[in-house]
Amino acid sequence: MDRTALADFLRSRRAKLRPEDVGLSTGPRRRVEGLRRDEVAAVTGMSTDYYVRLEQARGPQPSEQMLAALARGLRLSTDERDYLFRMAGHSAPARTPLDTHVSPALLRVLDRLEGTPALILSSLGETLAQNRFGAALLGDHSRLTGFARSSVYRWFTDPHERDIYPAEDQDRQSRAQVSSLRVAYGAAGPHSRAAALLAELQRISPEFVEVWERHDVAARFSDHKTLLHPEVGAIELDCQALFTEDQSQTLLTLTAAPRSDAAQKLELLAVLGQQSFAPQG
Repeated sequence: MDRTALADFLRSRRAKLRPEDVGLSTGPRRRVEGLRRDEVAAVTGMSTDYYVRLEQARGPQPSEQMLAALARGLRLSTDERDYLFRMAGHSAPARTPLDTHVSPALLRVLDRLEGTPALILSSLGETLAQNRFGAALLGDHSRLTGFARSSVYRWFTDPHERDIYPAEDQDRQSRAQVSSLRVAYGAAGPHSRAAALLAELQRISPEFVEVWERHDVAARFSDHKTLLHPEVGAIELDCQALFTEDQSQTLLTLTAAPRSDAAQKLELLAVLGQQSFAPQG
């Protein structure tokens, strides 16, 4: 681990960013250029003291998970992320079609979508980043680990995952989940995370096997869908997807027609956030 090089690099990347670049407000009395150390800590989910020690070249070796959070929070390119890992004494992550390092370009768009539910997904349906509105509408899946990170896995193993879709739409959603996995498997190959996920689902879910044998292949998102939210009920939303050039990550936004019933429900949801007022039983 090269602590001095790591510290210099972190300081230089922090100095190049502004609060609005990472979805933070500037504030009325700001004098410092670049992000403050506490702001970097906030967007990466670490303590300010821990981050300060890294910049002062006296911190412990960061874990790969911590480095991934730093790369995402500092909006590093893939080359910059790899350098960060190497200076911290780790091998750079393998570059594959299933790389979960979030595209900085998609993150810049996500940061500017405060009033719209939005999230960034991997080709395995993993939530790589989401705004607060997206978490309020769809739930926060960004902290999940293992196979459960994938929406495909959750769809076929957790019955509650289907609660957000009307019963009449669930078969279509099953086919969409499986066909997206087939696209990911085709891109990544038989020795990938997609292959491991496929093998696990084939082992535990007869329903998945049945749908998989249809050989549907598609990575498209439906343009219009109805979602069921426990606090505001059914919401009809238009779904738009923005893909990275290699199609490995997707920025998904969900909007309602102006002045519609759904638009009013989204406004209410923006106030409620992730609070739950449903009876506990």
